Amino acid sequence: FNPPKKKAATAPRIPPTRLALHHFDVTYSLQLRDRWPSVRAGLLCEQKYGALLNNFSAARHVAQELELLNATDFVSRAPREEAGRGDGVSQDGSGEGGTAVRAETTTQAEPSPPLGASICSNIRCYTFPRGDISRFRPARPDTLGLFDYYLMDAASLLPVLALNVQPGDFVLDLCAAPGGKTLALLQTGVCGHLAANDVSISRTKRLYQILHSYVPREIRETVRVTSYDGRDWGQLEGGTFHKVLVDVPCTTDRHSVTEQDNNIFHRRRTKERQMLPMLQLQLLMAGILAAKPGGEVVYSTCSLSPLQNEHVIEGAVEVAETQYNISVRVEDLSHFRTLFQDTFSFFSDCRLGELVLPHLTANFGPMYFCKLRRT
Repeated sequence: FNPPKKKAATAPRIPPTRLALHHFDVTYSLQLRDRWPSVRAGLLCEQKYGALLNNFSAARHVAQELELLNATDFVSRAPREEAGRGDGVSQDGSGEGGTAVRAETTTQAEPSPPLGASICSNIRCYTFPRGDISRFRPARPDTLGLFDYYLMDAASLLPVLALNVQPGDFVLDLCAAPGGKTLALLQTGVCGHLAANDVSISRTKRLYQILHSYVPREIRETVRVTSYDGRDWGQLEGGTFHKVLVDVPCTTDRHSVTEQDNNIFHRRRTKERQMLPMLQLQLLMAGILAAKPGGEVVYSTCSLSPLQNEHVIEGAVEVAETQYNISVRVEDLSHFRTLFQDTFSFFSDCRLGELVLPHLTANFGPMYFCKLRRT
């Protein structure tokens, strides 16, 4: 008689969302301290959206319709006279909550040009007031089939606004899919040339769909869409662009704690997740190399992690100096906190760049963005 063999005990599978939340509890509680419980609650609750108006749509009265619902355009609502003034927080460590960047690789952060003088005023994005959890209706097509607005996390527009595109600028969106920021760049109406790239062919198809649904053919045909490995762009077209947006792959913190599908905290993707900061550094370096001397690069993630945010900026500044003999200056974007404090909840102790924190009364983000100038 041979008794049946006992099956080997296996550890219960822990959902990747729970793994992500545990990881964030350990790391972000140290970083955000008493703000973490509030941010945690925001991450786990329904995200708030903004309605990016489509300037190419023939639909009329959309803005008036949204205003009747008590939504307002957060871009035009910003107090222009405050632009460029800053709020006393420098990014060289001399202001509140600052930490000095390595002196041998960077200089003191300098203010960007005032947003009030920016052509980006063409961008209009409507949001509901703090504490208002109303939802926007689905976008509707006009007589030509172009949708009247694009629903997105309104904080995702901040990197585009920071890029401050000027008439005739050659612009590169290095990691463009699914396409919200590319669409926002087109809403400025001033790009001299726009290249939109994403390494994933399937995600590039999504980008094409966005362009087809929101942009007329004659404008679409001026956008160069490619599927290169973004890390190679410095070799492909170095020193070419006035403005470069580097919206890198990241842990996508809100998605990681709420969605099982395509979750980077799945055990099969552990190595990929661990390698993210290196990939992000390589992509940012490619963006810096793609910029003209004097050109500007905006780096962004939808993560709270300093390893994916400030540390990548510091690494890129050092690599640019030591390996390429390129001087890169970190621009001061602290005036964004003053401009948009009524819409977003900012983290005041971010050492470099700016960080939007999720909050139950303003549940946008997370969104990190930092501006660099190739000097």
